[in-house]
Amino acid sequence: MVPYYYFDTSYVLIILPVLLFALWAQAGVRSAYSRYSKVRGARGYTGAQVARQILDQNGLYHIRVERVAGSLSDHYDPKSQVVRLSEGVYDSASISAVGIAAHECGHAVQHAQGYAPLKLRSAVIPVTNIGSQLAIPILLVGFLLNSYPLMLLGVFGYALMALFQLITLPVEFNASSRAMEVIAGSHILDEDEQRGAKKVLRAAAMTYVAALASALAQLLRLLLMVGGRRNSRR
Repeated sequence: MVPYYYFDTSYVLIILPVLLFALWAQAGVRSAYSRYSKVRGARGYTGAQVARQILDQNGLYHIRVERVAGSLSDHYDPKSQVVRLSEGVYDSASISAVGIAAHECGHAVQHAQGYAPLKLRSAVIPVTNIGSQLAIPILLVGFLLNSYPLMLLGVFGYALMALFQLITLPVEFNASSRAMEVIAGSHILDEDEQRGAKKVLRAAAMTYVAALASALAQLLRLLLMVGGRRNSRR
């Protein structure tokens, strides 16, 4: 059994603050998205039109732009070569829609140009998926058997997930930077509107920062638990 005091002290001191930060980040992105989804861009470009324009400007004529169900479900699918925009972005001419569409196209351009952090993230996905699936079972077995090597192996699985979140940060920040550059350079939004789009993308980026913080906090907590169990054996 895992000592109960780890769930008390380590959760309150390590996990809870990060959880609150993550909730704040989620609230922030929804607030920014909601606010600027009500503000129509002066030039009237929809998310789908912006996406098509950015892709064509970069010679990515083969990449399709499709509508997908859901809210904030926008993403670029490198396997299918498709930019998928949510219902609130595809047909909308709001500042939020323009910023999000440009961001997802930033990922498509990253992929086409062989952006190194994106390639690295794609390479580690299979390993991190295995780590995420096996980490908890291995940890539980390690604690039940009081096996320090198994505990460390489980912790390693969590470390892989933290690594994935770390690699994701430059990928997301770069996509947002590319988005704002093309929005400004192509005059898709005026200066005041660009500030709104930047707020939306900045708020979205904070959710990835929160994800990394959560992964690191969980990793630290597990290291303390494993270290405490090892010390108790001496």
